[in-house]
Amino acid sequence: MVRATMFFLLMLSVPAMTKLAAQSGTTESLWKTLAKISYKKEYDEFLGFKIDKPVFSEEIKALDGKDVTVKGFIIPVEGYKGHKEFIFSAFPYSMCFFCGGAGPESVMEVVAVEAVNYTAESIVLKGKLKLNYDDVNKLMYALTEARIVK
Repeated sequence: MVRATMFFLLMLSVPAMTKLAAQSGTTESLWKTLAKISYKKEYDEFLGFKIDKPVFSEEIKALDGKDVTVKGFIIPVEGYKGHKEFIFSAFPYSMCFFCGGAGPESVMEVVAVEAVNYTAESIVLKGKLKLNYDDVNKLMYALTEARIVK
């Protein structure tokens, strides 16, 4: 009887767990999607040498200009106060792209609607994803019109 009751309760909770996994997966799985990128070598006239240009997958291209939700970490570039423009990473500061621990697909530039206060904890942001095909002075990904998801 106990086994049957536990099975019944488990079956009732599966839809709720699936929904929760889908909701939480939307933030973490975005980084996995953004990692589906390759590069091609192209000569850059301004720099005078070949650079790696991103080749975005169709899955990534489909997200260009769309609202996305992403969980990550603020990378402090100008102190630890609140900023409207900052770098956001899939990984904490000690493991991020700028520290040599990850690739360029694991960071994005953020332009927020309101200043976001620095925290070492992960946060969730929602905004429009923009892909950078050509500007070597910017990151491959940008999140504009960003807001913190509470």
